[in-house]
Amino acid sequence: MKDITVILVHYVDLTALHKVLYSLKQITGRIKSIIAFQYKGQPVNSDHKYFNQIRFIRSQQKLNEIIDHLATPYVLFLQGTDFISPTINAHSLGIPHTKAVQGICYHSRNIVTHRPLLVSTSFLQKNQLFLTSHVPFKEALLPAWLSMVEQSLQIIKDDGIVKQSRKSVSSNTIEKKKFIQKYQLQKVKAINPSISVMISNYNMKNYVETAIVSCLLQNEPFQQILIIDDGSTDNSYHQIKQWHDGELVKVFNKKNGGKARALNQLLPHVTSDFALELDADDWLDPDAVSVIKTHLRSLHDRVAVLYGNLRRWKQLSDDVLFKGVSKGKKLIGTNDLLAYDFPLGPRIYRTSILKNEGGFPVIEFEDGRMYEDVSMLMQLSKKYQLHYQNFTVYNVREHIASITKKYGAKWDEFLEIQKLT
Repeated sequence: MKDITVILVHYVDLTALHKVLYSLKQITGRIKSIIAFQYKGQPVNSDHKYFNQIRFIRSQQKLNEIIDHLATPYVLFLQGTDFISPTINAHSLGIPHTKAVQGICYHSRNIVTHRPLLVSTSFLQKNQLFLTSHVPFKEALLPAWLSMVEQSLQIIKDDGIVKQSRKSVSSNTIEKKKFIQKYQLQKVKAINPSISVMISNYNMKNYVETAIVSCLLQNEPFQQILIIDDGSTDNSYHQIKQWHDGELVKVFNKKNGGKARALNQLLPHVTSDFALELDADDWLDPDAVSVIKTHLRSLHDRVAVLYGNLRRWKQLSDDVLFKGVSKGKKLIGTNDLLAYDFPLGPRIYRTSILKNEGGFPVIEFEDGRMYEDVSMLMQLSKKYQLHYQNFTVYNVREHIASITKKYGAKWDEFLEIQKLT
């Protein structure tokens, strides 16, 4: 009975592709068709002697459309360098009738990650895959989707069904696996103190949905996800609007006027005790809310801002490369703040203080369109405390379109003005 559609995800290496196709011979009696999804990958040769029905798909929208019309009861997912173990036969794969997903464990040193292997097609059609643009890197696509599946509907196996033809031990790969492992954290209900996230977007269509989805994939939910588009001209507002639900996620837009004005328009809508500022081209770890709250609970009332470390990634053409962690440090006075080696963050503001101070200052420099974070922190540091804790849940994307990259020279000019005031 041909009851399985195989979907191969991101097989950019031709050798790995041939190996997985060869391994699938063991279950060929159950395979109706094979689809290879190659998002921005290298061209692959679809002429393979073992199968003549492979479809190569480059658009994930098209892939989701194909999944919507599948007639097979099951979908088998394999990714990257996976191949079926030689010990597996056509009868080895199956999902109990009370489950929707058979997942598998991957071990790498002390890191264990889960991915879906066999999925009920009807369940997948009701719970579509994320788009690649929704996750920070392609390796997170399937684990992120699995994190949204109720654990009672999963059966996770660790019995060698799938092997990997090549295992990378680079710092980049290890850091990605550490991130992916967090998708498996147990979901917990929101507890005090409450925290919301504020996102201001301007022309970040390639990245803003990654930021939004990272807020939705938290193991402990935000109280609010507030997003404002600051007059974008790149269609990103259309992308953002699709996430508005009027309850957890609220989306606003305004004429372009800079981040300070945009965040100030969001501020009246914040009802939580604290508010995290997330740039539209960055993203959060899946446990960001839980980790931040552990530090907020013991925070002194005079602390206006909690901050920690930043994990940095360099944006490549179709991937990100781990650069390292920039560790924060304790600040004493405005001179320390102005001498800080990198943007202070993540910035978690006490909402009541932020509102009492009238929100983010719109300074004369560049009509308030730059360094709103430093201006806000300088104002707060004169009356309140800025508190550092050693935690890392915020991911910074370094790319050519970022404000820091485009207007780095403006920082020196800004500093000179601050020294004269």
